[in-house]
Parts: sequence; structure tokens; C-alpha cells
Amino acid sequence: MTARVAVVTGAARGIGAATAIRLAEDGYDVAVLDLDAAACAETVDAVNATGRRGLAVAVDVASEESVEAAVATIAEKLGPPVVLVNNAGVLRDNMMFKMSLSDWQIVMGVHLQGAFLMSKACQRYMTESGFGRIVNMSSTSALGNRGQANYAAAKAGLQGFTKTLAIELGKYGVTVNSIAPGFIVTAMTQATADRMGVGFDDFVKAVAAQTPVARVGYPEDIANAVSFYCDERSGYVSGQVLYVAGGPKA
Repeated sequence: MTARVAVVTGAARGIGAATAIRLAEDGYDVAVLDLDAAACAETVDAVNATGRRGLAVAVDVASEESVEAAVATIAEKLGPPVVLVNNAGVLRDNMMFKMSLSDWQIVMGVHLQGAFLMSKACQRYMTESGFGRIVNMSSTSALGNRGQANYAAAKAGLQGFTKTLAIELGKYGVTVNSIAPGFIVTAMTQATADRMGVGFDDFVKAVAAQTPVARVGYPEDIANAVSFYCDERSGYVSGQVLYVAGGPKA
């Protein structure tokens, strides 16, 4: 049987890479998207090692032209994309009174506009197939986080975007859900520790001590949640936000 095709943005490393590999293990061929296709090589190799096909594609998710070209390439080389994980993200943290308009627009562009453009470009393949899964990566920061007015607003916006698409696309066999990770060990959280002037090991220990399950999260924890949402057996689950944070958040 020809494998279904999944698309994961921001998949060169971290949560995106772990998600791409997990979806390949679940039987999907996977398009691995990031700003630089060459940076996706390791993830693509890991996808190929599962026996599924991996394809690296460069994309600027905030650019409509770039997104449309990337999705057309995926459809041509792998097949119609019916699973989309909107994971691409950036940080431009600062206190609101110090935050530049550029810092606001960049974060909104990648997280919110990127999810909109990628979902719009992929949804027609999903509706034509009568099957689709969209997973939007939110964050516990959607509940508010000091120094992240832009990021928190974008991640909260993704939750509203998720619920609206779930309403619009449900009758076509497409589910749309969101995952809100807590503290996950990635290069992005390393950058947060650096910004705060805290050693990363100390940062991780402090977070773990405040988390009910007494540990921090790893990219594979999020990939497991994505796998659940993308499974064909999860077709009655849509419009939901799952906080994967080691304890209750919302």
C-alpha cells in the first residue's frame, strides 16, 4: 500500500525532527521542512532508515510564494500531503516595552501566518482524499509568560485557529488539533536559559523540581502526542488542545 504523506515544518532538529521520525515509524512518508534544506539531512536520513521515504524541502513558512512552491514539490515528489504538523517557530523574547515591531511581526509571521499558509496549501489535498490531520504546535506560554508577549499571543492564537479549522474541515474527514508543550529540552529552551543568564543544567533541574512528574520533557514526548492525533483511529478527536507539560495547565 502506498504510504500517506506527512509534512512537518521546523523539522531540522528538536521537536520537529523527533516528530518526523515518529511519523515515519508510524508508516508515513515524510516531507522534512525548514528554512535550509541542507539542515534537514540528518532528519531525512533517520526517516529513510525506518524504511519510509524522506524529503528535505526548504521553505519560509511566512511567505505565501515559498509555501505554495514547497507544497507543490511535496505533492509531486512524495504524493498528496494529508498530514501537516505546523511546528516551525522562532523566539524574539523581550519585555513588552522593549519589544520592537519587527520582533512582534517575525514571531507572528512564523507561528500564526506560517500555520495559516501551510494549512491553506495542504487542506485541498486532505479534502480531496477524504482524510486529513493538522496538528498545530502551541505552548504553555499561551497562558501568559513574562517576556514573551509576542510568543504567547501567537501560541494562544494558534489555539483559536485550531478550533476554527476543526469546525470548517471536519465534514471532509479532516481533524485539527493542537499540542501545548511545557518545558522541552531543545536548542530553543537552551537559548531561553542563555537569555536569562542561567546555566542550562541548573535551569533544567529547577524546572523539573517544579513539575508534578518531577522531570522535564523531551522532543519524543511531543512526537508521541502528535502520533496519537495523526492516527486514523483518532478521527473523533478534533478541535482539542493537549497540554504535554508534566502536570495540569489548563
